[in-house]
Amino acid sequence: MVKKVWNFFTSIRLTVVLLISLAATSIIGTLIPQNEDPAAYVQAFGEFAYQLFSLLGVFDMYHSWWFQTLLLLLTVNIVVCSVDRLSATWKIIFAKNPSFNASRFKGLKNRETFEDNRSTEQLKKLYPPVLGRAFRHSCLEKTEKGFSIFGDKGRWTRLGVYVVHASVIFLLIGGLIGSIFGFDGFVNIPEGEAVNSIRLGNAGKTLPLDFEIRCDNFAVSFYDSGMPKEYRSSLTIVEQGKPVLKKEIIVNDPLRYKGVNMFQSSYGQLPPNEAILNFTGRKTGRTYTEKAVVGEPIELPEKMGTFVLDGFETAASFKGQNIGEALRGTLAVPDGEKQAILLPLRFPSFDKMRRGQQVISVGELKQRYFTGLQVTRDPGVGLVYLGFVLMILGCYVTFFMSHQQVCVEVIEKANHSVVVVSGKANKNRMGMQNRVKKLAAKLARLQTPPKEHSSKGIRHTAECARP
Repeated sequence: MVKKVWNFFTSIRLTVVLLISLAATSIIGTLIPQNEDPAAYVQAFGEFAYQLFSLLGVFDMYHSWWFQTLLLLLTVNIVVCSVDRLSATWKIIFAKNPSFNASRFKGLKNRETFEDNRSTEQLKKLYPPVLGRAFRHSCLEKTEKGFSIFGDKGRWTRLGVYVVHASVIFLLIGGLIGSIFGFDGFVNIPEGEAVNSIRLGNAGKTLPLDFEIRCDNFAVSFYDSGMPKEYRSSLTIVEQGKPVLKKEIIVNDPLRYKGVNMFQSSYGQLPPNEAILNFTGRKTGRTYTEKAVVGEPIELPEKMGTFVLDGFETAASFKGQNIGEALRGTLAVPDGEKQAILLPLRFPSFDKMRRGQQVISVGELKQRYFTGLQVTRDPGVGLVYLGFVLMILGCYVTFFMSHQQVCVEVIEKANHSVVVVSGKANKNRMGMQNRVKKLAAKLARLQTPPKEHSSKGIRHTAECARP
């Protein structure tokens, strides 16, 4: 049973099926908008299809149980495949005394042959130091007609493909952790207010936070064309009633706290709740400027009474006519009578028609904004970054480095020696061919050193282990 399960996960067919399935689901997730308002889905697909898709998690596909299952299966598949094939590679890479077989170099295309007038005994002292310096492992083997020297380097590069596998595993695990334990939501915060929960998508679901996000101030600047140039929010993190972190954020410069990222994503205008009003007494003609806040009473000078700003209207009506944006308030005169006050922004002298003891006009209307934040948490992002780094390193090793082996065979003739240099590599055979040519040219140019130094460098090359 265990063997069957193991063979199932080592199957390349399983890998192909999983990759195709993930690609297909990603296409579905692109074609069907995610986390939209349920009413929009009902209108687009109908009630039955909406209920079916909702049950399958199609509208929040990347957090659905079946998408997470696909990621988990692909992760297990890659791990098992890597482990299954690693044992043979491991023996090649970490062999203390690698064995060489001269027959494996017979008939290779990467061969260079030249003749040397010196004897094999003289060349046996010249060649080993050269290969000992050029290759990580080298050894000398005596033959019936002379000797052979083997060189080996870059065995560790065979791990490149496993580094790529590991990078994919980290990417998948990071994505799986983010899908299960992460979230992506939005929140609008009016200036001066705080929130402790966010909205997940547009489905109406809310997620409470362990802290409050307060917007202390919002500022926006515009181009001459009227398009927004830059907008920034001054945010404060409040925990247990105490501010713990403050930062002014702009687009692409988020506030991060306890693994939660707060990005500046949008903004909008709110009905103003504060204005500068002018009160002019009819008897004295003097004008007084007062700051009015919605709901807060103002005691007027000259015993003109008490005024309360009730609110703002975007389309106020007067005698059945739309007069545009306006403030509404209530004036309580000294005799106790209350009067409804309408202050259209387009008509500064509108209140004169009331013929009261005072004339009220709008001096300045403080514009009020809310900041729109994208609030995310992805605990798997560290593994994703590590996966990308390993992917780059693994691809570089896999495609640009190779395990190289060379064999220098020296055959003794009547009055000279024949030298055959051959080599092979698991990748980049053209590069190996150039390396064989350079090594052969280097050996052909070697000069016999003085006798007292003739043995220098032989320690670089040991006797070959038998295969």
